[in-house]
Amino acid sequence: MSALLPAIEIETTPSPTWSVIWMHGLGADGSDFVPVVPELGLAYAPGVRFVFPNAPAIPVTCNGGYVMPAWYDIQSLDDARRHADEAGIRVSRDAIRALIARENQRGVPSHRVVLAGFSQGGAVAYTTALTHPEALGGIIALSTYIPAPAMLAAEFSEANRATPIFAGHGTEDDVVAVQLGLLARDTVEKLGCKVEWHTYRMSHSVCLEEIKAIGAWLNARFAAAGKS
Repeated sequence: MSALLPAIEIETTPSPTWSVIWMHGLGADGSDFVPVVPELGLAYAPGVRFVFPNAPAIPVTCNGGYVMPAWYDIQSLDDARRHADEAGIRVSRDAIRALIARENQRGVPSHRVVLAGFSQGGAVAYTTALTHPEALGGIIALSTYIPAPAMLAAEFSEANRATPIFAGHGTEDDVVAVQLGLLARDTVEKLGCKVEWHTYRMSHSVCLEEIKAIGAWLNARFAAAGKS
């Protein structure tokens, strides 16, 4: 992954001062969360560049080796760790770090870059953000889990201990059980981070109530940064 990941980009105003890099779930693509942007209620927020990267297509073991867009291979789904391929997680982390670096080059400092992700994309968001050497602007972790707890603990970055985290999960999720989301929350909190935890009566998806809550959370981040 020496080249930057292909991505869809949406800018709410010219010359944005914030960036949100949003990773899709297993088998989806960057277009998956594009419709969310106008529903976030950011009309009075500073300019934001949304970056929706596409994961590469790779064989996924737990799906019979079928080739699909994925951030890393998953060998099986029989425990909280989901037997995720740690080497693949590192490759994706490096790819997202390259996108962060490009935002820096385009004038958006790391502390104004938010990493967001759904399901497997959320796992990459958690791991990348909490091991990133520079403080980021926030983490949005949706219907997700921690794929490599030992790696996260060993490489945890003090720079992101205070990074705000929004975590949302469906109580009726039959793909990533809410218990896995709670375990992720507890794991991150044991590292000293604070998590704003939300649950919604839904399956493995997002709902309008959650989207509105994410928008309010982002607006609060923007306002807090404006006062600092």
